[in-house]
Amino acid sequence: EELPGSQRIWPCDIVFLAMGYMGPEGMLTELLELPTDSRCNHLTEPGKYRTGVPRVYSAGDCRRGQSLVVTAINEGRQAAREIDADLMHGGHQALLPLTGGLVRLRP
Repeated sequence: EELPGSQRIWPCDIVFLAMGYMGPEGMLTELLELPTDSRCNHLTEPGKYRTGVPRVYSAGDCRRGQSLVVTAINEGRQAAREIDADLMHGGHQALLPLTGGLVRLRP
């Protein structure tokens, strides 16, 4: 609620807003009926990225909570490997590279 007389103007060149992380988008979580933990993060099996909803995966902040951006990037790569394995290879080994590594394809 806005308070009368509380408006201020601060001269500056740039403004950064540190709003804080409030968790995954609730509307999407509810719409897809995604299972969540006590902090409202999407639940997955440990070390996996599949949610309890078929063909729905979760990675990064919405899976583990607020963390470093490099952690979210790494989880996104790992989720992509899991999706590749599930959709293209029947759940067997993915052909996408591991984090920082390569997968050699046999001729």
